[in-house]
Formats: sequence, structure tokens, C-alpha cells
Amino acid sequence: MKAIDGALKILVQQDGTELRFASDERPQMFKEGSELPLTMPAMSTPQIRALLDDLWTAHQATLREHGKLSLTYDSAELGQFDLLLAQADESRIEVRLRRRHVARGNRRVEYPVSATAGGNEEASGTLPAPFVAALSRAAARGASDIHLSTSRPPIVRINGALQTFEGAPGFDAAALVGGTEGLQRLHDRGSVDRAFDVPGVGRVRVNVYSTDGGLCTAVRILRKEPPTLTDLKLPPQIESLIDLPHGLIIACGPTGSGKSSTLAALLQHALRTRPQVLVTLEDPIEYIIRPMSASGLVRQREVGTHVSDFASGLRDALREDPDLLLIGEMRDAETISLALTAAETGHLVFASLHSRTATSAVERIVDTYPPERQRQIRVQLADSLRAVIAQRLLPTADGTGRIPVVELLRVTHGVANIIREGRTAQLVNALQGGASEGMLILERSLADLVRANRIRRETAVAAANDVAALGEYLRAVGGT
Repeated sequence: MKAIDGALKILVQQDGTELRFASDERPQMFKEGSELPLTMPAMSTPQIRALLDDLWTAHQATLREHGKLSLTYDSAELGQFDLLLAQADESRIEVRLRRRHVARGNRRVEYPVSATAGGNEEASGTLPAPFVAALSRAAARGASDIHLSTSRPPIVRINGALQTFEGAPGFDAAALVGGTEGLQRLHDRGSVDRAFDVPGVGRVRVNVYSTDGGLCTAVRILRKEPPTLTDLKLPPQIESLIDLPHGLIIACGPTGSGKSSTLAALLQHALRTRPQVLVTLEDPIEYIIRPMSASGLVRQREVGTHVSDFASGLRDALREDPDLLLIGEMRDAETISLALTAAETGHLVFASLHSRTATSAVERIVDTYPPERQRQIRVQLADSLRAVIAQRLLPTADGTGRIPVVELLRVTHGVANIIREGRTAQLVNALQGGASEGMLILERSLADLVRANRIRRETAVAAANDVAALGEYLRAVGGT
């Protein structure tokens, strides 16, 4: 096995899509633009050349002449990979290796410049008129998401269910990435995120991504202004989180569970209660959050537009005198460390995390780090974490919409000790016994919604982490 295959095997085993190496920098691994944990040391230029072996030696002349080179690397064991080499000078090399999908022959997905929006649309960043018209019709039908591809009609999600969007014209996804610069990002990363204000619709988040069948697009339809906590039908225990003087508050849940909406509603409510300075780091900016008093300030920054990445934006934010910080997503160890530092130094930090439960959120943060650092992170997390909101959106009993079901972990003295000592399995017991301290356990929240005829029993059973515990709560509240 070649040396490069050893690195690529890690990528495949972790279900990643891209590896990046640069001289004297820590290697990085990504899955569709989100960084994954990778415990590999920084590599020098000679070490990277040795890793590439004959891939380097066979193309030295081309690299010296042009400064960069793209080619296909075919591993007999692992499949095909797109390889991009860049050499700024003799002392620095950059390498990107991206997995290819070859389900339909060995056809490579291309990104033709001719597919971009033309004329003023490309220059101004506005959306094509037919696309706006279709968004308006989808929003009027109550759609939360639209899925576009070149090979089939659009699909919309309404109240959690997928439906064919009959009569909608097809769209070239490449027209939505923002011109040649967006196309280059799409080629480099495999996906591009953008957000737009659409008159009559609100705010939309657009993700264009490459697949084995060509370019596809996922569109999330949002309100331009943040919803209120009442609009979202969130439990009253959530509101008190804005009164915390400092610390870290995490909203977690699967994609499409309403994490961003919950955080935006909390922050808008916090700004309504008293003048504060809010700095946000988002990819992309979703809701437009406004100061609610003359002396309040909101500074929203978009990753890739106003700042290069979450980590550098967060380092900047610590020098910008914020009272409140919003981190759109904690994606990697560096961002998590900076968020914990901000929470320790007197800021109230709100962040989202992809995790199903409050317990798994704690475990995921700790597991982001190598074993030798995990004890230190548990101590920091125990001292800084104040609450974890884990939520899901479930269809209502009458089928007319969706309603959030929430698990809320408050970090009491006892919970902090559990986190510090690595006994995270005991957090479920803390949740079960923490109602008097403002905690909510998912199964009790589900049982309450069943008793109120807000959701069906079978919906609650499908969503529960512990079906037996749900049954006990249902019997206790007469839900049978």
C-alpha cells in the first residue's frame, strides 16, 4: 500500500469527503464542508512530498511551471480521488484529496461556467426571476425546504413530508452559487452555502452541492425576522436562559430540527430585555437580528464573506466587546476551544451542534479531542456549559404543521461533577430528577404533548430515546 493510501483509508473509514495537507500546518479532514476530528501532526514540505511519492515526482515540472495541478488518483483498494496540488514556492505545498462518486460509470462532475446566472444577476448576487416565483409559490403552500436537481422535478417538504412540486420549472443549480468565484468554491469544497432576502418570501438559505448525478440544491425557507419564543411553541423553561450572566448554551438536534430558529428567538428576546452587543458568526447568515433599543448593537458576520472561518471570526469577536456571541455551528476542536474560552471570560455564548440528545452533545464535544486532551476539555466544559437544548420537530396530531419537542439539560453543581468526571451516562438520571431545577427530559415532553392531543402516540414512540420511560410517563399522566 502506498503511503497516501494510508491517509485516504482514514478518510474512507470516517466517511469523510476531503483531506487537506499544507506545509507545517495541521492536516484537516472534512465531510461536505464540515470539519471532522483528525489527530495527525503537522507535516513539513519534505514529509508531504514523501507522502505523495510518485504522484509528486511525476508532475514536478508541471507544478513548477503552472504552480498548481489537478488530476485523478486511482487507488485499487479505495476508489478514485480528485487530487489538487498547489506549490507557491519550494518551501510550501498544499494538497487536497477529495473522494469521487462513481456510481454512474466513471463520469466526473464538472462545473461549467456557462451555467452561471448571466448579466446583472451574477454581479448583484440576486436570484433568477423564475426561481423567485417558484419560491413564492412554495412558501405559500407552507414549504420549509425545496430540493432541486437536473435529473428530476423539484421536491418540497411540507410539514415534514416530501411532495413533488408539480408545475415548477427546472433550475440549473450552478446559477445559484454566485458567479465564477462561487463556482471555484464549489469545485474546491464540493458545496457552497448562500443566503438571500426574497421579497414576499423572507430569508432563504441555499446549499448547492455536487453528487454523482450532477449539481443539486437544497433550499431552506426562513422568515426574515427571527420568530418569537411564543411563535415557536417552546416550553417556558427556555426563556430564562437569557438571564444567565455568562457561559455556553448549546442547541442541538438533527438537521431541520429548528436549532437556528430557537437560537435566533432567544437572542432577539435577550436584546429586547436590555441593551447589549451581539456578535454572530454564521455560514450563512440566516435570520436578520436587530437591536431593540437605541443603545444596543448587532454585528452579524458571514463565514466566507466577512471572515475566513469560524475560528478566526471567534478570535476577532473576543476583541469586539460582545455581551452575547452566536456561533452558527461548532464544527471543530479549535472553534469549540475558543467558544469555551469566551464563555469562561464573561460572555454568554450560544452555539449549535449536530447531536441528537443533550448527553450525546457532551460526549461529542469531548470526543472531538485526542485522548490526552479530553480530561482538560471535560473540566472546561463543566465550568463553562450552562445548558443544552436538544430538540426535534414532530408532525402535529391534526397534520397541519410541526411542533418542537424539547429536552433541556441545566448544568447544576451535580451535573458539572458528572461532566468533569466523565460519567456522562448518568446525565439521563440528572435529567429525570431535575424538573425542580428547570430541566426537561425528552420522554416527559413527549408524554405531555400526547396528553394535550398535540401529537399522536405513535409519533411520540418513534421519537423517544427510551420507549419504556415514555410508557411510564404516559401511564403517570393518564396518556393511555
